Amino acid sequence: MTMQTCHKKSSIKGKLFSLVVFKYKRDTLVHRSNFKTELRSVLRKLQGRRRIMETTEANERPKILGGCMKTRNVQALAADHNLLTADILEKYIRPEMAVDDVLLENNSEEIPVIDMSRLMDEVSREEEASKLKCACEDWGFFQLVNHGVPEKVIEELKEDLMRFYDLPLEKREEVAQLPGDLEGYGQAFIASEEQKLDWADMLYLFTQPPHFRNYKHWPSQPPSFRGSLENYSNATQEVAHCIMGFMATILGIKRETISEIHGSQTVRINYYPPCANGHDKMIGLSPHSDGCGLTLLLQVNPVSGLQIRRNGKWLPIVPLPGALIVNIGDALEILTNGRYKSIEHRAVINAKEERISIAALHSPSFEKTVGPLAEIVGKGTPLFKSVTMPEYVKLFVSQKKIYGKKMVELLKLNP
Repeated sequence: MTMQTCHKKSSIKGKLFSLVVFKYKRDTLVHRSNFKTELRSVLRKLQGRRRIMETTEANERPKILGGCMKTRNVQALAADHNLLTADILEKYIRPEMAVDDVLLENNSEEIPVIDMSRLMDEVSREEEASKLKCACEDWGFFQLVNHGVPEKVIEELKEDLMRFYDLPLEKREEVAQLPGDLEGYGQAFIASEEQKLDWADMLYLFTQPPHFRNYKHWPSQPPSFRGSLENYSNATQEVAHCIMGFMATILGIKRETISEIHGSQTVRINYYPPCANGHDKMIGLSPHSDGCGLTLLLQVNPVSGLQIRRNGKWLPIVPLPGALIVNIGDALEILTNGRYKSIEHRAVINAKEERISIAALHSPSFEKTVGPLAEIVGKGTPLFKSVTMPEYVKLFVSQKKIYGKKMVELLKLNP
């Protein structure tokens, strides 16, 4: 019998804080009856960790993420109709929205719901794992319930995000992106004055590993923001690695194979202001698949806007209370040699209400390679090229804008 642990770097020096969650017996995952209690206990401890590392090892930080052209703050445009002239509004209007085929929210098709507690339970594991397999291979999206992230951790971050977006623009811009840098408060993938723009602002931050963090871009207002985000980051990385373990087991490979590759986490906090004039012809986030391996999305306020492309139509997603929306990214599709599918998705705008979401994006570490895993390809044929993670990121940002499943298409061996 061997022991398997889910672990994380929980001290600011990167030491491992280990929690025994699983054990193997004859290579079969066995349920620990007190798993949920232990997981919640450890995650609760994360709430109290307010000390933040104030220095970064700049020589180890990725330096090839690029940046984007500075443009107007969308929240400010939405708040002052005098600023939103016809010429400016035209930059956000997408004529193709008028002909897009969108399913109604009350249609019968919904993305799968995966219950983490049933995956942990020896009795229900096989049935729930079958649902997870379908979600990864056919949908690329699912809602994860009973995931173990404490409600307090989630609510504290939600409150701090709402308080941040209530700050005056000059306060929010204290953490603005610098020229040539994607990290910070601003927008992404704006390369030309001529291109159509997304109706959104974002706050993009490195969160894992801790020495990648650049705290000059982490808001100091409200004062609790940094601690709340760190607690949430640690908790979601734990959940991501655990769900990756089940994804690997379904593929017949060692459960740590996928999670050990994914040592990097960034967060993208999205703010989509309302717009009464033309919201049905605007996009908050252009259609794309995520370039990372696995994304965990938290809906901060109860306003829908996420849509996924399903059988040529756009399917609206209504988040379940307390759920995390999980989606497969391009890197994981490539690593699994096409077994798991990344899916195009987009964000649309509400006429009357703002929408806020936070995406925790889990990517391969920078010393890893992105390519079909030998354990999965076996004697078969790899469908994608293999590149180093720095090469992967450089290729990703070189495209200047987000569109479609661009990394999957760029790395296909036989496009």
